[in-house]
Amino acid sequence: MSRYAMLLAPSANRVYADQASRMSQAELAAFQPVLSSELSEIGVAEIGGVEYVTFTAELSARDIAFISNLSSAYALFELVEGDLLRPIGLNPLARYDSDLITIPKYAGKTNEQFTKLVLNLTLLGSASADKMLDGHLTVLDPLCGRGTTLNQALMYGYDALGIEIDGKDVEAYKLFLQTWLKRKRLKHTADLVPVRRQGRRAARRLEVTMAASKDDHKAGAVQKLTVLHADTTGLEGLIRGNVADVIVADLPYGVAHGSYDDAGGISRRPLDLLERAVPEWMPLLRPGGAIGLSWNTKVARREQAEDILLAAGLELVEYGYLEHRVDQGIERDVVVAWKRP
Repeated sequence: MSRYAMLLAPSANRVYADQASRMSQAELAAFQPVLSSELSEIGVAEIGGVEYVTFTAELSARDIAFISNLSSAYALFELVEGDLLRPIGLNPLARYDSDLITIPKYAGKTNEQFTKLVLNLTLLGSASADKMLDGHLTVLDPLCGRGTTLNQALMYGYDALGIEIDGKDVEAYKLFLQTWLKRKRLKHTADLVPVRRQGRRAARRLEVTMAASKDDHKAGAVQKLTVLHADTTGLEGLIRGNVADVIVADLPYGVAHGSYDDAGGISRRPLDLLERAVPEWMPLLRPGGAIGLSWNTKVARREQAEDILLAAGLELVEYGYLEHRVDQGIERDVVVAWKRP
């Protein structure tokens, strides 16, 4: 067995960076089911004054391709003769330039590394885990905001589906994505069309098709992105069932962001939203699919979130300790549950 050292990428968010090592160890362990070699002795070591996440394994080329997508991976080395480092090339899924994810800046945007971590954990907790490298998956974010999760899905080569109640966010995302695609000179179409239910206009839908190159476009290797401007708690008749391999959502934190309650007012209780929304999401999730959620534990206990998912017939996926501080008012955690086929 060989010993490896993973250098973690720096984060623009200092608070998140301080906790990245612990979370990366839990995320790395989550890759175990798709690897051909057993991961052991996962820990942290300081080498030459720099901190690394270390582990023991015998990695194949496909194993390296999987862990190249660790959300905070920056460089991988094999440890030889003590503390000498032999570089191992990483080849993460990166269908587009990274500025698809890094350019958008706005209040309430989720840290990009954390978004990738939650998507990874959800994929790895689903029946589609071994297809992670092969594309042809669909990611649904039913609280998509301005599209951070959707953009990460596109980076992976997947199709993406979002739902967002705020029309301004949908318009802003459409403007950003169209501008970015034009600047990159990528073949695409983008249309915002009305959606009718029982003969009445019930929502608007942003429909985008895009390809990473002209050759892909000619070959029909296009990705599809759809964003529905609608209430995630009232989706009946707006989206066909069994459409998503995974569902990933960052629930309102109850500080700067809330959600609408049944009376049309603003609720600061994310579990109220989750309880009303999960029954709408379940028909959209394919058998074997998984739901991954993040939320603020200062306004909602983990046990309560788990109970809602269990009541919907899902089974919890056990991961390592992922709770972490975001700021003075937010302690964030992650829960993943899957839908048995």
